[in-house]
Amino acid sequence: MSKKKFFVSTAIPYVNAAPHLGHSLEFVQADVIARYHRLLGEDVFFLSGSDENAQKNVQAAEKENISPKKLVDKYSQKFYQFKNALNISFDDFIRTTEGRHKKGSQKLWQLCKKDIYKKKYKGLYCIGCEAFITEKDLVDGKCPEHLKKPEVVQEENYFFALSKYQEKIENLIENDKIKISPRERKNEILSFIKQGLEDFSISRDAQRMKNWGIPVPNDPSQIIYVWFDALINYITGLDFAGDKKLYKKYWENSSERIHVIGKGIIRFHAVYWQAMLLSAGLPLPTQELVHGYLTVNGQKISKSLGNVVDPFEVVKKYSTDATRYYLLKEIHPFKDGDFSYKRFEEVYNADLANGLGNLIQRVSKLAEKLKIKNQKPNIQIKNKKFNNYCSYLESYKFNECLQWVWEKISSVDRYIDETKPWKKTGKKLEEVLQKPTKEILEIVCLLKPFLPQTAEKIEQIFIASQIKAPQKPLFPRI
Repeated sequence: MSKKKFFVSTAIPYVNAAPHLGHSLEFVQADVIARYHRLLGEDVFFLSGSDENAQKNVQAAEKENISPKKLVDKYSQKFYQFKNALNISFDDFIRTTEGRHKKGSQKLWQLCKKDIYKKKYKGLYCIGCEAFITEKDLVDGKCPEHLKKPEVVQEENYFFALSKYQEKIENLIENDKIKISPRERKNEILSFIKQGLEDFSISRDAQRMKNWGIPVPNDPSQIIYVWFDALINYITGLDFAGDKKLYKKYWENSSERIHVIGKGIIRFHAVYWQAMLLSAGLPLPTQELVHGYLTVNGQKISKSLGNVVDPFEVVKKYSTDATRYYLLKEIHPFKDGDFSYKRFEEVYNADLANGLGNLIQRVSKLAEKLKIKNQKPNIQIKNKKFNNYCSYLESYKFNECLQWVWEKISSVDRYIDETKPWKKTGKKLEEVLQKPTKEILEIVCLLKPFLPQTAEKIEQIFIASQIKAPQKPLFPRI
């Protein structure tokens, strides 16, 4: 019997600068989803990547006095380093400057050709959004997302007949054929669609783009618009223009195709991407999980405010799993959430050092003189005992799921306090410790999607022929 197929992706971030801690949130959330479905025994493909054909990348390269190629090579590598720094288990990392992506983008353009036409256009363009915006979108004359005045752009471009797909997309979202989480984001996008969808520009003048990007098929004077090119990464990363084996396996035949994205790019994913796929006659994603932004001391992360937090420095100071834990436990999965070093250290000490770490130290220390032989348990996650765990994860409530796991940790701690095993010896001690050692191995299994390194360390302690307390605490107090 073949395994159930499951596809999950992050959005691909612009690589005009080094990543900040806010970028880490999406990578970690998507990683938990991928690891959970692997834990269920499903055949998972987890895709990430970098968006490299944007005008803002050209401008950033000019500021650094280097070529766009050198700039995107430098910063895409920084994002790729999340794989080790945050233990992100993506199966592939697609760069939009790769040949396979260029071929796939041009192929999809041809498949959508019946809905593409050329016209002259004048409008307000936000470089930050890499999109034309309307007067009604502005707040005090500025883009509300990037707080900058858009520039007026006039040129002849290719347009995509988005308006043609309004009713179809509205019905798909309304009926959860494309499920958008949370509900307020679904309502937000339905409200946007009901205002009326307008055809949108899908190319840019090659000269204005300094010839950076993917040329429009049969018209090198135009570059494919960065969003029309970027969204296609979800299938070019599966070799859509090549032998298509991965594409057929993980896109056409997956039971779920989930995009994890930030709230600022929901329109592109919930509207533009769906219309492009409908036009090309390709399968649609099944779900879109929309998270909020990470703030620092209550303020949106911004270079100009000087509050950018380097995720690699946080990991270096506190560890990979401590960073993952904070992002998943303290940051609401759907709303904006705040980071501060003060709060990080409070959570670290309370939950990791005094909670999980202390429990492992206590039980392993008590058990190390006994010859308790624990077998690696075959824990079935999909059973009544873990209904809450599965329910939380399948509705992406990472914070509530961790809270539920930590209640189990507290329960084991209370059992130890009540039974006072340190007052017992021999057989009586062994009997008392059977329950907590068994429950710890269950907890380890539940922690695997969240704290994979820590889970592996604990498992090795408790499935050894003889349990020995770790020489160093799992999470030394700060």
